Amino acid sequence: MSMSVNTNATALTALQNLNNTTMSINEVQNRISTGLKVASTKDNSAAYTIAQTLRGDVGNLASVSSSLSRASSTVDVAVSGAQQISDLVNQMSAIATSASDAGLDSASRTANAADFDALKSQITSIIDSSSFNGTNLLKTAGGSVSALQSTDTSAATLSVANQGMDASVITAIGTTFTTAATAKTMVDTLATVKTSVNSTLSALGSASRAIAGQASFVSSLSDTITKGIGNLVDADLSKESANLQALQVKQQLGVQALSIANQAPQAILKLFQ
Repeated sequence: MSMSVNTNATALTALQNLNNTTMSINEVQNRISTGLKVASTKDNSAAYTIAQTLRGDVGNLASVSSSLSRASSTVDVAVSGAQQISDLVNQMSAIATSASDAGLDSASRTANAADFDALKSQITSIIDSSSFNGTNLLKTAGGSVSALQSTDTSAATLSVANQGMDASVITAIGTTFTTAATAKTMVDTLATVKTSVNSTLSALGSASRAIAGQASFVSSLSDTITKGIGNLVDADLSKESANLQALQVKQQLGVQALSIANQAPQAILKLFQ
């Protein structure tokens, strides 16, 4: 084997190996610090591109979820108002039934009428107050609800129609009874109103369940895609930790090997002694 002080092949090889080990250590430390095995397109172009597409899908699903949440809140407010209105209509029916008794004295019937009017005013207040984010499903001019169901903007939206309870309840009830006969007529009117209120409750309840179901699906889908992204780009930190320790030992050995290789030319001096 020839010996030269100009070219130390052993040292060059040791240096190259040490540089490779150092680069590997830097890569592992980057994975540990970021928690990602694919942090940029330089790491893995295919995986990074797919992950970016999926991240966009998750962002779009967040917008869908927000739309469904607004719709859910609007419908929930309407449901709460409609339930209270149903209770009040039942109370009004009981009062009208009492007032329809021909044997009831005039003063008592007048008191019943006053209570009846108070409940009717309360219903008006509830309808006017059942608004969320500018939408009131119980008031004719309050608008309707339309929510995204998916990230496909061409797909049908989830819609909830306005219930117009100011017309189906307040207007339908009309003026207060004054006699036993008009009180009896009011009982019949309220029976029709009850049917209308029950229909509204059914429609709102069905819409609420549909929104909740779609929101649950969107949330589950978002979680599944997020897990998929993690499978593509997340680093296995336990594995990386073990790899880092192995590389650090390898680096130390590389430094020792380079030191030994650098001392080799010193042996040439002994040939001239």
